[in-house]
Amino acid sequence: MWSYRPLLTTVNKLVLDEVDIFIYQELLNDVQYIISVHIMGIKERKEQEKQEMRKLILDNAMKLFFEKGFENITIRHIAKQIEYSPATIYLYFKDKDEIIYTLHMEGFEKLYLRQQKILSIKDPLKRLHKHAEMYVSFGLENPEYYDLMFIERAPFRTIKDRKCKDGMNWDIGMRSYDLLRNNIEDCQKAGFFQKTNIDVACFSLWSYVHGIVSLIIRDRCSMFPEEHMRFLVKGALNFMQESMLLKNIEIKKRSKNQEEI
Repeated sequence: MWSYRPLLTTVNKLVLDEVDIFIYQELLNDVQYIISVHIMGIKERKEQEKQEMRKLILDNAMKLFFEKGFENITIRHIAKQIEYSPATIYLYFKDKDEIIYTLHMEGFEKLYLRQQKILSIKDPLKRLHKHAEMYVSFGLENPEYYDLMFIERAPFRTIKDRKCKDGMNWDIGMRSYDLLRNNIEDCQKAGFFQKTNIDVACFSLWSYVHGIVSLIIRDRCSMFPEEHMRFLVKGALNFMQESMLLKNIEIKKRSKNQEEI
């Protein structure tokens, strides 16, 4: 490794009455700057390498979990997949549960970012329909994440443990749920679902789109040609919206008839 000491020694040996003090100070500042930049470069490179290793572990763990099941994969399997020792993985994650939990959190971050993009839609019912489309698209495009977020039990064991030990709540999941709830609340303010409990409406709509995603990513739609699935999904979402609109009209008519009586 190159050393800066010879340069500093040379500068120190200069006779100040032969070298302008200003030039001496500037030279010293330059040397100190070069040293600091070099040190910062090393720190940044180490941090980048650390993040790259974490990503390598997470990406390969996700692949193994999805292909072979969470219960069937150990830290040793992940280490073998990335061609490192198990001890290396323990430098980055406490155990397999922490890896699962980290992937679970990443999935909800991705979902939340997509939810943010539909908030600009003014009409609450159109926004709700887009919300459903977005949710289904996210699940079908990210089946590994979706499995961790909404189907597998492993992440929730970690969440329960952390809640008991640290009092931690499932804020990242509730954040996405609250956006759906707020969307339905806006629909109620606009005259839709007024006779329906807001949490019943949330649970019903969530169950509907969750069912679509789960059936497809778990290969339970083999009775349908693969090329027809996009048509079926779009039709199912339109059917859901049309049913809600018809139900809303029916409720309004019933209320009007009761008022006339």
